[in-house]
Amino acid sequence: MDKNKVLITGSNGLLGQKLVKLFVENHFDVVATSKGKNRNTFDKGYQYISTNIANETGVYRLIKKAQPQFIIHTAAMTNVDACELRQRECKEINTKTVKNIVLACKEFDIHLVQISTDFVFKGKKGFYVEDDKTNPVNFYGETKLKAEKYIRKSSIDYTILRTIILYGYNKNSTKSNFVLWVKESLENNKTINIVTDQYRMPTYVNELAYACLQVVNKKAKGVYHISSNELLSVYDMAIQVAETFDLNKDLILPIDSKKLNLKAKRPKKTGFMIEKAVAELGLKSENFKTQLESFKEELMRES
Repeated sequence: MDKNKVLITGSNGLLGQKLVKLFVENHFDVVATSKGKNRNTFDKGYQYISTNIANETGVYRLIKKAQPQFIIHTAAMTNVDACELRQRECKEINTKTVKNIVLACKEFDIHLVQISTDFVFKGKKGFYVEDDKTNPVNFYGETKLKAEKYIRKSSIDYTILRTIILYGYNKNSTKSNFVLWVKESLENNKTINIVTDQYRMPTYVNELAYACLQVVNKKAKGVYHISSNELLSVYDMAIQVAETFDLNKDLILPIDSKKLNLKAKRPKKTGFMIEKAVAELGLKSENFKTQLESFKEELMRES
């Protein structure tokens, strides 16, 4: 086994693409895997293997061939309403896939880094610490919690990183995210309805990628919460996006979540206490506004 080798699943996604670039730049031997063609614009210094990781045989062969020291598992079905409607597919991707990876990690002595979510919590109290009681209110949260439990009951080395409303930018991303959606809607002079009765602490993807790097560098184990440090309503988040990018706030219309008739229930108030990640992984404790400014600078560099 190569002691400097990392396998990244979901490498075509927002976090996956950031991780490929970050780990290559930090001199790791990187194997990236996703479905279909490689969409990373960063195209040097790593190996890309197209794999359907929901296929038990395929994922086993991939891991056996790669023999990494760490697997960072970012691939997931994250559309909460789609998960509620297509439960079999959601369970296959979010839970069964993790079981397949855990079995291979056990056989080949690999440390698994699993990306999880604030939706494992019921969302009544907010400001959750890592060992607070879990109680998801939708099927997406249930599948992510089952994956967590399976990992924790196994005998493998693991790290679980829970995150909230992940946002950022890659040139070749096929999916949008909350911040980009708000920004692009306002730039196109579209009115948008944003809920006032749900509270979160969004996560800048660059910070989550850095947390993954620190986990690997420090061989950190256990559960960590990764997010910004200020609890905001989703409506207030949208207002801050408008202010940061000098866009028209009047296009943002407040609405109660009950009026949206969404398929999946959402937790009212999540948010994390992030002191453990700050102390043990060296993350910065920053509010959403500060991280939005960093994101704005990134977009200016990329354009």
